[in-house]
Amino acid sequence: MPRNSTKNGAPSNVDTAKAPKREAVSPVAEITRFPENRSSPVADPGRIARAAAGDGGAWAALVNRHLPAVTRCAAYMLGDRTEAEDVAQETFVRLHRKLASWQGGEDGLSSWLHRVTVNLSIDRKRAPARPVSLADIGEVPEPAGLDGPLDRKRHVEAALADLPARQRAALILVHYQGLSGREAASALDITVEALESLLARARRTLRNTLAPVRADLLGASHD
Repeated sequence: MPRNSTKNGAPSNVDTAKAPKREAVSPVAEITRFPENRSSPVADPGRIARAAAGDGGAWAALVNRHLPAVTRCAAYMLGDRTEAEDVAQETFVRLHRKLASWQGGEDGLSSWLHRVTVNLSIDRKRAPARPVSLADIGEVPEPAGLDGPLDRKRHVEAALADLPARQRAALILVHYQGLSGREAASALDITVEALESLLARARRTLRNTLAPVRADLLGASHD
């Protein structure tokens, strides 16, 4: 009789230890620790349902797919990377709470995430700033000279930040985030016609704001 067999033919040295259970999706307090892998997996019709059922891998894939766009949108809206990361975190906390009641697959998820991101960003912009004491500021450095060419990125971002919130959101969603008109309108919960009106006003305001520095923005030489 073989060494590792029993009288009924079953191996006697089989490891009977139970396989570890699959870890459920972390509670809301823990999901803010986004996965380090920031790749963007392709859309998966069943991913949301699996995440809602407790599949941690499905949840991580959802975050990996949509986190970069959400963070970028918040950064454009707020002009501050740290604030943008806070908004992105809260956006995914809200998504986690909504998983169980989500209807359908990932269709419409991008628009929903952008809507939440824009609304949270607008609310954060409206919140009163925390008072800063002179002790917090420390010694103020001398201002840098302005004789050189104007910083194109800085001026465009400043003009963008001065736009009314809804105009800024429309411009960011379409021109920076690459959403279609219908997707952007859905994210803002308005009609496509209303979106086009916001875009037209935003572009006109930007043109007027940047007109005095147009030559510098285009790289014109100064004599």
